[in-house]
Amino acid sequence: MEPPADTTDLLPVVDDALSVRILDLAVRMGETMLVAGAPASEVTLTIVRVCEVYGLTPVHVDVTYNSITAAYHRSGAARPVTLLRVVRGSTPDHDRLMRLQALVADISTGMGLDEAQAAARRIRRAPFRYPPAAVITAQGALAVGVAVMFGANWLLIALAFTGAACAALTQFALARARVPYFFSQVAGAFVLTVIAAMSRFLAVLGVPGAEEIRPSVIVAAGIVLMLAGLTVVGAAQDAIDGFALTATGRILELVTQTIGVVIGILAGLETVRVMGLAMEPPDTALPLGPPLMQFVGASIIAIAVAVFNGAGGRVVAVSALLSLVAWGGYTIAAAAGLEVAAASGIGAFVASFVGIVIAFRFHVPSVAVTTAAILPMVPGAAVFRGLLGVVESAGDTAVMMTGFATLVNAAVIGISLAVGASLGLYLGQPVQASLSGVTRSRAKLRRYDGPGRGR
Repeated sequence: MEPPADTTDLLPVVDDALSVRILDLAVRMGETMLVAGAPASEVTLTIVRVCEVYGLTPVHVDVTYNSITAAYHRSGAARPVTLLRVVRGSTPDHDRLMRLQALVADISTGMGLDEAQAAARRIRRAPFRYPPAAVITAQGALAVGVAVMFGANWLLIALAFTGAACAALTQFALARARVPYFFSQVAGAFVLTVIAAMSRFLAVLGVPGAEEIRPSVIVAAGIVLMLAGLTVVGAAQDAIDGFALTATGRILELVTQTIGVVIGILAGLETVRVMGLAMEPPDTALPLGPPLMQFVGASIIAIAVAVFNGAGGRVVAVSALLSLVAWGGYTIAAAAGLEVAAASGIGAFVASFVGIVIAFRFHVPSVAVTTAAILPMVPGAAVFRGLLGVVESAGDTAVMMTGFATLVNAAVIGISLAVGASLGLYLGQPVQASLSGVTRSRAKLRRYDGPGRGR
């Protein structure tokens, strides 16, 4: 009878070559997650977890806005193994993010290194889930959702779709020409503003319902569209997590691209003023439509955002559900007498708290459903009203100050949304961890009891 094999023979020998392979897999997965919209803390945790599964510990990870560095120093080795990857651009792709999360789960349950590398390569090289035509249509549908929330008639809804689709098509063409995204924001906002102003010609032509058109709704819908891809929640979460460089980079990108929208709107307003189509700044905020239309519009916005962020059917359904939860929280808070900023923060908090729990149960990325849920509360109408007041003040200090005050209020609402969403995610994480622990315990009990036990 042969002597039993030494148990140490079963342990893999992690040499420099194997260390590089493991680090390369983990860092490439982290890079893809960061580009797809995951927060820096989740990227760091994923890299560390993948390395631990394959025997690399401890691994030190540094995630910044445009690079990921991972280092492993084997005990007794003369030098550490360090790997750096540069992250180029950020393109939300929630389907890719979901597949990467599934791959991490498979790795944790024993997937081999070669198989994991092949799976990660397939995920990185997979094309975007939807063709460009579907993405542009979804972007137009987002504007439809905003118009529905404001109780618009069929003509205004059609104009909102047309304006947003033209702006999205302009941005798509500039992206194909490799024009920086800042200028795409400027061009898209300019096109949208000009289309909104020229919609008043329909009344001259005698088109039924043209007298009720509110150009401000068209521009407000476009503003929500062009701010939809910005990582407000991700920037706030990175700042709270202590990833200062990543948070600073995302906040700077957010500010720069928002300024691009502002410049485009200002250029469009000045152009239509010269053309004799100047728009009068409204004295009050745009009124929302009936409650039922508000909830319908919010769900349309969430579905559209999920689609043009590349989400699959499960994420789209969860996003629509969470948008109703978020708008319900906002409506209840506003009915209780809270200001718009506070009510928006409560709506974002409720959506993110419920979202992180639902994300665990349905195996979807929490950042995907949270982003789509809070977008209906983005103050697009307030941004346009403030800009319009500043441009059309004609030297009237009171009107100009009112415009600036409206812009400040819109900024406060945006900050409230980010803080509320981040707070919901953090308070929801312990609940998610508890549910995860219960699920694992039940799985262990089922394996232990097995067929035939207890008889």
